[in-house]
Amino acid sequence: MSTDTQDLTLVQSVRDGLYGEMDRDEDVLVLGEDVGENGGVFRATQGLIEEFPDRVIDTPLAEAGIVGTAIGMAAHGLRPVPEMQFSGFMYPAFDQLVSHAARLRTRSRGRFTCPMVVRAPYGGGIRAPEHHSESKEAFYAHEPGLKVVVPSTPADAKGLLAASIRDPDPVVFLEPKLIYRAFREPVDAESYTVPLGEAAVRREGSDVTVVTWGAMTRPTVEAAEELAPEIDAEVIDLRTLSPMDTDTVVESFKRTGRAVVVHEAPKTGGLAGEVVATIQEEALLYQEAPIQRVTGFDTPFPLYALEDYYLPESARIKDGITDACEF
Repeated sequence: MSTDTQDLTLVQSVRDGLYGEMDRDEDVLVLGEDVGENGGVFRATQGLIEEFPDRVIDTPLAEAGIVGTAIGMAAHGLRPVPEMQFSGFMYPAFDQLVSHAARLRTRSRGRFTCPMVVRAPYGGGIRAPEHHSESKEAFYAHEPGLKVVVPSTPADAKGLLAASIRDPDPVVFLEPKLIYRAFREPVDAESYTVPLGEAAVRREGSDVTVVTWGAMTRPTVEAAEELAPEIDAEVIDLRTLSPMDTDTVVESFKRTGRAVVVHEAPKTGGLAGEVVATIQEEALLYQEAPIQRVTGFDTPFPLYALEDYYLPESARIKDGITDACEF
């Protein structure tokens, strides 16, 4: 990476990543509702239409049509990046994703691939209504043929997005809107990639392994720092949910013998269960305590008054870590 950096928010780094890939590869194009003149609902595509007027397409309000069109483009050699205004609006396009995008390679015996990236702001915390605040990453991680990526920092967002666009298969790229503008960090001005399928250790520790991703990474690191030095927690940010870097998680657990998984999605059927099952399959004899899950609740996402209570925050994460360590 170069020494030329700029301090960007996460949403700015997404825009920077899109610009870099569109400048690098003329097959990359952006389409979606209001992505052109308006620059997207969160301004992630702001200014791209001036730079690439033939490759930024404002579409009708039709998610199934947007994703279906992108699949056709991808099958014929382009690299489309459709934007969903919110992840809760993706359900009309779910059939296109699981019945066509995810299966195109196997259905055609490798004759066709589907190099497309479906971007969507996701998660709660910004005082938006119900369908604007959901965390349904488990839907997409369950589907063979789809890759699922969730960045937690501006630098990762740019590199993971570039890697996703260059990938030969479809990627669901979920952007935690709670941290779109929450902080800045230095981001390389040049194009670069962050490999898919590799977790990042955000904090090293020896007492307990804490696994998380997306917007929950910051409060998890904060909780770990507040518990130190009495409890020395290792925090792993998965970054890619499918394929998941289980090796990093299991190796950490073999050192600590204790684990906590944090995510904002509901507990039942959430990916925390997959992490727990993998740990017990691969490292049961190292386990010293029940693995804790700190998650959202099995309810519809609440409106404003209860939103902060629903999302895991530092105090609840600390309780989970403490329970794992005091067993």
